[in-house]
Amino acid sequence: MSDKQAMLALEDGTVLQGRSVGAEGESFGELVFNTSMTGYQEILTDPSYAGQIITMTYPLIGNYGVNAEDVESRKPFAQGFVMGECCLEPSNWRAQQSLPEYLRENNVVGIDGVDTRRITRLLRTEGAKKAVISTTDLNPDSLVQKAIESPGMVGADYVRDVTTPEAYQWEAPAEKRFRVAAFDYGIKYNILRLLQKAGCDVTVLPATASAEDALALDPDGIFLSNGPGDPAALPYVYPSVRGLVGKRPIFGICLGHQILAHALGGNTYKLKFGHRGGNQPVMNHATGKVEISVQNHGFAVDPESLDPATARITHTNLNDQSVEGLEHTELPVYSVQYHPEASPGPHDSRYLFERFIASMRRA
Repeated sequence: MSDKQAMLALEDGTVLQGRSVGAEGESFGELVFNTSMTGYQEILTDPSYAGQIITMTYPLIGNYGVNAEDVESRKPFAQGFVMGECCLEPSNWRAQQSLPEYLRENNVVGIDGVDTRRITRLLRTEGAKKAVISTTDLNPDSLVQKAIESPGMVGADYVRDVTTPEAYQWEAPAEKRFRVAAFDYGIKYNILRLLQKAGCDVTVLPATASAEDALALDPDGIFLSNGPGDPAALPYVYPSVRGLVGKRPIFGICLGHQILAHALGGNTYKLKFGHRGGNQPVMNHATGKVEISVQNHGFAVDPESLDPATARITHTNLNDQSVEGLEHTELPVYSVQYHPEASPGPHDSRYLFERFIASMRRA
């Protein structure tokens, strides 16, 4: 592999020079950091990262390579990948190719050899930044100006870019127990795998599907998926969810949680630097237990906007006290901000799928 140069520039004027370890070209996005030590393949292929450049805080990335089984969607959706040191020659019996090969194959611009600790400290102190990675333009002033002029995340609708264009059937379970209509705002495959494992026959619907489209399937339950962008920029999805409340049990994850909050009359706001990683502590108010969770979001539900007669908070982030879960006060409708389907883990919150199954059984 050549030692071709790459440059990362932020809108605040910060410029870092490193080595190109992905596709050639230029990519723009909101620069964020993820604290996971493993799971970079899941991270890259999580549609929730559309519009973002990801900095991995763990210094060594790519050691176990890439394989075709661990992807979470049809392709990587991250705009770019930033690492301290990228492994060029992986060592793992499951590896089918190296991370740089995978990045180049999927046209993802990557850079390593930069100070990821410096980036993380800057983002934690000042908040997420617009940024650009380039292997073609190595002029610092030019790149900083491009970062400044690039689009921001507030008001951005990336759901239309990642959702399925038409409904499709996920692989049927061995024993069909329930029918689920899943709204695809950027759904991860492991969510579908876990629903299938629980005996759910899942039909995946486009984000633009109506409540009538979902009910026409005669489902036992409704699932609202994760996804990218600003939840306040999706007014076309709220009526569909609102039209399903009280008709079927509803379970939402991540963006689905934020969409449900909007459908119930609440609002969302942008976090300073978001929550991204596999070590986020969440308090479950029903049990009093702390769950370690995987998270990937830059927006959160405003607790003051929720009507206490309609919605109650069920989970809270112990780092910043933001809302991590809510439920309807009377109906089998609930959601969480984090990812109980996380792979490689942790799996503290897998019980939420069991709760959804129980809700459909009772209904």
